[in-house]
Amino acid sequence: MLLEAKDISYGYTKNNLILDQISLAIEPGERVALVGPSGCGKSTLSQILAGYLTPFSGKVEFKGKPLPKKGYSPVQLIYQHPERAVNPRWKMKKTLNEAWTPDVNLLRDIGIETQWLTRYPSELSGGELQRFCVARALGPETEFVIADEMSTMLDVITQAQIWQLMLKIVKERELGLLVVTHSQELAQRVCNRVVRFEDLKI
Repeated sequence: MLLEAKDISYGYTKNNLILDQISLAIEPGERVALVGPSGCGKSTLSQILAGYLTPFSGKVEFKGKPLPKKGYSPVQLIYQHPERAVNPRWKMKKTLNEAWTPDVNLLRDIGIETQWLTRYPSELSGGELQRFCVARALGPETEFVIADEMSTMLDVITQAQIWQLMLKIVKERELGLLVVTHSQELAQRVCNRVVRFEDLKI
């Protein structure tokens, strides 16, 4: 198994759970869509799968082992709102270099212009900023990408560009992919397996 969550529970308190006994398993070679309505707990589960939140109970394993607590994780999360994923006081070059130093070919393929590297997040559009978040997530040690409503806030043209690029890189590098979305159309177009959030409950 590539990525597996077993009996995950998490919430505001142990008596007020957002996730209750949730399990999900993704095999190598799968591009999986997790589909569910807003507010059902998809984003919370995404952060647990990426190691950003610790569940009350249950466990997450990548290739049969817990995710590393330090250093660059093989599982990378791309948030819906890119402005929440970057330090507003850092210029974009520093934001990228915090994780790794991307080569110019990757930046070009993603559509990042050289002059954007010297700008602050507030000086970029949502689409421009999300391209940086995609680049940051695609480090050489990345083996699995979680895209949590990655393109929801973007215009249709930018959505198409970013997904075409993401799928190209995922296929070339044989990365695992979990697409978290409320859109059945996107799920069917991008992934080879669709899972309904409600079906994860025991």
